[in-house]
Amino acid sequence: MRAARTTNILAALIAMAAAPSAFACATCYGASDSPLAQGMNWGIMVLLGFVGFVLVAVTSFFVYIARRASAMEAVPAQNNLTQTKQ
Repeated sequence: MRAARTTNILAALIAMAAAPSAFACATCYGASDSPLAQGMNWGIMVLLGFVGFVLVAVTSFFVYIARRASAMEAVPAQNNLTQTKQ
C-alpha cells in the first residue's frame, strides 16, 4: 500500500517537472490578446447572459403568480358586493 502511494507521488512529481508549460493555456500563461483569450471572454459573457436571462425569467414568473393571486383574492370580494345589492 505504501509502495503504491510512493509510486503515485513520484509519478505526479515527474509529470509536473516534465512539462511546466502544460499547466496553463495561452490565456492563463500570459497571451491575453490571443484569439483563444477573446473567444473565452465571449464565451463567458454569453454564459453570463444566459444565466441572467434565466434569473429574470424565473423572477418574472413569480411576480406574475403573485400579482395573479392578488387579483384573484380581490375578485370574490367584488362578486359578494354585487350579489348583496341585487
